[in-house]
Amino acid sequence: TAWVERSLKNLEVETIDLRTSGDTAGGRDEVVGYGAFALYEPAAAPDRVATPSRGPRLLALARAAMEHALGVPGARVSDARSDEPGLREPGASFVTLRQNDGDLHGCIGSLEARRPLGEDVRKNAAAAAIDDPRAPSVGPEAAAELVVEVSVLGPLVPLAVRSRADLLRALRPGRDGVVLAWRGRRGTFLPQVWESLPDPADFLSHLERKAGLPPGFWAPDLEVFRYEVTKYSEDAQEAPS
Repeated sequence: TAWVERSLKNLEVETIDLRTSGDTAGGRDEVVGYGAFALYEPAAAPDRVATPSRGPRLLALARAAMEHALGVPGARVSDARSDEPGLREPGASFVTLRQNDGDLHGCIGSLEARRPLGEDVRKNAAAAAIDDPRAPSVGPEAAAELVVEVSVLGPLVPLAVRSRADLLRALRPGRDGVVLAWRGRRGTFLPQVWESLPDPADFLSHLERKAGLPPGFWAPDLEVFRYEVTKYSEDAQEAPS
């Protein structure tokens, strides 16, 4: 007991799933409960708490990269070596650009941390400005009308689900970003998508279509992951979500 207490001290605990024996067979009057939990060292835990200076810094990096990509006169992409230490650590991000009326201009991101966070944000901001197929072709003057949002992703957590109905029960509306992957096809929705698709069935159907899968799709080898994000936005300077 003493060893367990010492080992668990100061660890971050995330609830992955809670189920009972009634979820698979038998009645629900008398059940056995089961839980799945993930334990993280503080440095490895999902990034839910924002460093006060990091949000404005990431937004500034993203805006500078977006303006440079659109050819705004005088726009410069900052040197990676000048970034604060936290932005030199590997990180995964999505950069979303919206017009003032809320319409999407472009959204590009990374699901896994493969390069420094500052570099990842810069690359994704430039790509969201000019490489997203949904992004209209605009000139430098449009940059001032675009609102920048940066989402920093926590780790991908695999979901051990055995059916589509099982998956629908496991989803946490408003909290989960979700990835579907099957035989080379993959799609993801950020947690922000719950704002426009609050019903889990609608959310999942739209995500299936995005991944190139038919609505209602299920296969035993379908891979499902969830993740959380810390979100920063120019129009609200938002706290972690």
